[in-house]
Amino acid sequence: MQHRSSIISAALLAIALPAGAALAQGAPTVVNQSITEAEVLGAQKAWCEALVNISRTGEMQGQPAAKALAEKVIDAAYGYQMGAVLFKPTLTVAPQTFRTTRAGALAYFVGGDQAFPKDTGFALKGWTKCEATNSAIFIAGDSATTMGNVMITGKDGKVTTVDKTWKFVKDDAGRLRIVVHHSSLPYTG
Repeated sequence: MQHRSSIISAALLAIALPAGAALAQGAPTVVNQSITEAEVLGAQKAWCEALVNISRTGEMQGQPAAKALAEKVIDAAYGYQMGAVLFKPTLTVAPQTFRTTRAGALAYFVGGDQAFPKDTGFALKGWTKCEATNSAIFIAGDSATTMGNVMITGKDGKVTTVDKTWKFVKDDAGRLRIVVHHSSLPYTG
């Protein structure tokens, strides 16, 4: 009976301890998926830089090169590999207003997809500068939601301001992923 009790005790200890933690050998492994404000600001800055880079690439090397870059950006920044992304781009219309798939997002950014005939490539509009400003950032552990504006400057110097809401989560590798992206032109009433 004592042998059986030892086996049960060892099994309970194995369940109670984090994977890889050793008894009496120092601190256990800690996994912290919390998002920081700095990570959120960095992700927004990276998104803006990517938009300008896609635009510049399209101008200098053509749509196929811009598309290849946009694919890399979407795969690195958005959570399509985790499931549907709730993406409502600025300039889309019914019946293709929402872009829950990678293909829909790619078509919006660089056009050229017959399945999305109204998309001309938002990222190919000659953008030279992009800056995000937040009205608020709400961080709750492993998710962060932002709301504010993105100001995008065209070649002619004209600034277009869009209202933007993003929600970020961390993937299993600890990288921030956009899982909600709502963008619209400000109401002018």
